[in-house]
Amino acid sequence: MIVLGLETSCDETAVGVVEDAGDAALRIRANRVASQLAEHAPYGGVVPEIAARAHLERIDDLVKGALEDAGVALSDMDGIAATCGPGLIGGVMVGAMTGKALAAVTGKPFIAVNHLEAHALTARLTHDVAFPYLLLLISGGHCQLLVVAGVADYRLLGTTIDDAVGECFDKGAKLLGLGYPGGPALERAAAGGDAKAFDLPRPLMGRPGCDFSFSGLKTAVRELAARNDTPPPAKAKDLVPPKDGTKSKLSLPPPQGGRDFVSDAAASLQAAIGDILADRTGNALAMLSEENQGVTALVTAGGVAANGAIRARLGEVAARHGLPLIAPPPALCTDNGAMVAWAGLERLRLGMSDGLDFAARPRWALDASAQKAGIGDQKG
Repeated sequence: MIVLGLETSCDETAVGVVEDAGDAALRIRANRVASQLAEHAPYGGVVPEIAARAHLERIDDLVKGALEDAGVALSDMDGIAATCGPGLIGGVMVGAMTGKALAAVTGKPFIAVNHLEAHALTARLTHDVAFPYLLLLISGGHCQLLVVAGVADYRLLGTTIDDAVGECFDKGAKLLGLGYPGGPALERAAAGGDAKAFDLPRPLMGRPGCDFSFSGLKTAVRELAARNDTPPPAKAKDLVPPKDGTKSKLSLPPPQGGRDFVSDAAASLQAAIGDILADRTGNALAMLSEENQGVTALVTAGGVAANGAIRARLGEVAARHGLPLIAPPPALCTDNGAMVAWAGLERLRLGMSDGLDFAARPRWALDASAQKAGIGDQKG
């Protein structure tokens, strides 16, 4: 079985081709990603209209290139999968309509993929993780703890009550003058800092339950930055293009002043986030143990899961509970087409497909029972 996957939920236009090969190393036949860093950098964040237009301009060429990389034709596909939510609705519609068009002209099944499920199943693409497992899904728009019992079978244990963890990373980086995208920039700055330099709050840490909160931590970083002479937020003109002229790899020059403060603040923020994630994940594992519900692994996915310090912290939690920590390679933690194609493949081999009238959704919870009960946020 071989499936084409389209991802356009935020600011990466991505197309992947995966095959149901026995060897996990051979499953990804193609995985092309076009970043939009240059387009959004002047604004310090993703602008939905700009993102949607960029998706529209790039997706056709990416589909063609991915098929060439995979050495297959569109007619060779067993199914066409596309992210249909949750996400920025303009971008989601670009991928969904492209996927539907390709399915219509080829007569192949169309699979509407939940972006969160694509992240949730990536560990099975890369590591053959057996169900059930505990998933910590952490990204710029999402922060959830879920039991993954099977394809389309999820139980929400906790979610953010305010902001997502990746948004905390990005806003913290902006407050410290580290620029956009904030997560990778803050991790680089933190590498040379003292994580104990500043005593930042850990919202909800030590309390029962598995929910998260990051708004108070962001406020503390803002107040910390205001008390110190931090470099101003980087402007678009400050971005330095690489020598090869690739627009999608713009980077920031090092701060000109307050270098020690910025590094120490970044390290302190990263440590606080790591402590929060470890505490809430530990609560989830303890809860499952009390319920006598065994899980095969602790899995983390999403853009924040690419952070090395966060992975190390979660590895300690998993080890204490006698479990392995499974995290996809960093390139597959961030949004990509291969994860969408794999989620589509997992659903298709169980006989799941969707009609061409499937509507794109800006919000789409994995745990439908939690959504009906009003628990958590469908986006969070």
